[in-house]
Amino acid sequence: MEQAQERASKSGANDAARPLEKTGATSGIALELLVHGVGGATPEKMLNDPRTIRVTGDDTAAVFRRVDDADAEDRPVDPDGAPVREAYVWCNLTSGNGTRALWLLLLPFMVVNLAHWMRPTARNRPGTVRLYGLLVRLAGLTLTVLLVAAACEVALDLTAWQCAGTRACAEAHSWLGFLSPTESDGGWWSEPGRRLALAAVVPAALTGLLWFLSRRTWSAYESQKPLTHAPEAADDNIRTALGRPGFWYGRRLVARLRAAHTAAGLLTVAAALGSAAARHDREPGGPAVLEALARLLDVALIAGAVAVVWVVCRRGRSERRLDKELDARLVRLLPGGALALLLLTAVYAGWSRPGWRSTGRLPGDTTFGTLALLQGLLVLVLAVVAHLLYRAHPDPRAAMRGFAGPAVATLACALGGVMSGGVSQRVADWLDGTGGTIAGPPVLLTWQASVIPAVLLVVLGLVGWLARRTLQLRRGELEAVERDYDDGSGERMDDARTRRIASTRAMAALTDRGPRILGITSAVTLLLGAAALAGAQLTDDTPGDASHGSYAIVQGSAETAQALGSWLIGVGFLLFVTWGRRAYKDASARRTIGILWDVGTFWPRAAHPFAPPCYAERAVPDLTWRMATWTEETGGRLVISGHSQGSVLAAAAAWQLKPSVRKRVALLTYGSPLERLYGRWFPAHFGPAALTSLHHDVACWRNLYRLTDPIGGPVHLPGDCGPEVDRAPLKDPLAYGRTKEHPLPAPILGHSDYQADPAFAEEREELLARLRPREGVPAQGSSGRSSG
Repeated sequence: MEQAQERASKSGANDAARPLEKTGATSGIALELLVHGVGGATPEKMLNDPRTIRVTGDDTAAVFRRVDDADAEDRPVDPDGAPVREAYVWCNLTSGNGTRALWLLLLPFMVVNLAHWMRPTARNRPGTVRLYGLLVRLAGLTLTVLLVAAACEVALDLTAWQCAGTRACAEAHSWLGFLSPTESDGGWWSEPGRRLALAAVVPAALTGLLWFLSRRTWSAYESQKPLTHAPEAADDNIRTALGRPGFWYGRRLVARLRAAHTAAGLLTVAAALGSAAARHDREPGGPAVLEALARLLDVALIAGAVAVVWVVCRRGRSERRLDKELDARLVRLLPGGALALLLLTAVYAGWSRPGWRSTGRLPGDTTFGTLALLQGLLVLVLAVVAHLLYRAHPDPRAAMRGFAGPAVATLACALGGVMSGGVSQRVADWLDGTGGTIAGPPVLLTWQASVIPAVLLVVLGLVGWLARRTLQLRRGELEAVERDYDDGSGERMDDARTRRIASTRAMAALTDRGPRILGITSAVTLLLGAAALAGAQLTDDTPGDASHGSYAIVQGSAETAQALGSWLIGVGFLLFVTWGRRAYKDASARRTIGILWDVGTFWPRAAHPFAPPCYAERAVPDLTWRMATWTEETGGRLVISGHSQGSVLAAAAAWQLKPSVRKRVALLTYGSPLERLYGRWFPAHFGPAALTSLHHDVACWRNLYRLTDPIGGPVHLPGDCGPEVDRAPLKDPLAYGRTKEHPLPAPILGHSDYQADPAFAEEREELLARLRPREGVPAQGSSGRSSG
């Protein structure tokens, strides 16, 4: 069967390449284009047929049909009007090969990129919108510097400076022997500057890896050109940026940001490498030549940092046109200049300095403290800008009254801090052994780890509140379930069955409590992060040592928080590594991680070039091209049918069609997060105005949802548009007890299997009927069509 399917796929790909001839056989043909949701699906399952054929596409994303429908355009139309079904399978865009496991490293970058798209709706405020985007891009830049600084802390400070420079630690780790002055008997690599220069290869290689991943995915995703068309008058009616020609083509911006962030990472390594040598050379009696060289390198580092910030601030996204330009000279020169400066710094640091010994820590507290302060200030200013935008155009459905973006940016910075502190703490514990041989990581990282237990206590309190709220909702749903399934027979209903249905509905409703959870968590994280920064700067000691001499309860609490925080951050780091290793080897685990990317990487990389790539920059053009070319060549009726995240892709693809084609396409969404998640969290792009314009621009639109679905929900369009789009909630389960149609107990389906409900086929047939031209009236688009 697999060999037959493979042969069919090859022939189907060839058949799809030839243009379809518009014949009488195709004039009334109908097509249903299915788009799956999060987690992916096989074409066999989507089409309910074990024999499928690839019509067009590649191993990453493709359109499939049943083998029996391969030549549907060349056959007479089905007399029953049944549509030809196609399945667009895009799951490999997010859960492909084992390298996807490396994307876990990029989690903070993905989260801060989401903050860019969460801004409130704005009208006639282009300057404030640009400022919002600029602040998020700067926050993303600090995350890159933070990650590379953590790698410098591990490689340069803990390993090369502290452990290799301490006899007891070097003896415990024989692989560091050639770097140790005592173990190597004063070998060439044992001088502190040379040890640091060698260790700098690690953070530099990490920066190179991030550059490589970004460039590789940039070539595969951002370089996919969307379908373009001549401007039409109706283009002005689109109320969202997703309909702009250049929205799904961010090639130029990502290339610029990639160059800037790569340069920032290399400059961070150069600063960490050169600062220790410069500090030694500026001591009384130091060599004047090396001191002068240190000042020149400082000036070059400052100039490089200014250039990086200028590139990040200079240009945002260009969405109103298809920007095919590429700043090739900047993309090459900026990271190339930073690399040259790093090499010069390595030569400077490696210069022989007799009598130089490594003691204590490198000045990491200043670096991490400055980054934490800068991130906190950026988040606060971002919150002010978001409030100004929201106040100018209030949207009652917007999550957190417009503060969702700043809250998510706060969590991104917290994730970066936890990952940095976790790596540093674990490596320090591993190198230190029983303790006492090295000074350990910067004090600030220990303070940040110590506030983690307090954050977890708040999270546990929120979980308790959610549990209590669920019980309250369940009590209210018990009566609603009895009313919905009351058949008038007077028979007693099954209490256990009723409780299960009510509990599922109550659990599904918790999704709408997400804004409150995020708001409280982010606020507590910001406050505790500020307290950790203040404690580290005021005491210059760990919480446990700083509390000595105070009240016993204060000292005990501080020591407990420090120990528990260190343990929690270590466990988190181990779980992170284990999850990544499992995802690299196990396809099913990789698919689970892929669900996270399905939700988080829908949006283009506008704030951080090292974030996981935007799969929609491939999927949306795929769908747009398929719909435009099929309707153009056949003049047939088309329903694009999207489940879950697939409905978001379907809407985005419809917005990219030219208006004359969009009017010939019907939209069927089910289990859709278009309003419940995207409309609330991304109001500037999926708010009421945008979804209302979509309803008016397509030929017709119907939306199906269940009360047991934690993801999908109604679209909630205002006025008369609401009933025109949203069908009444589907019953789930389809039958309460045993019936002739359901002799066995019907399952509670929740977010899955919408096509099992008869309402799905009903709505699809109704949409196709509304697309069918009246007798004596030409089919829509049957004349005067252009290439689109």
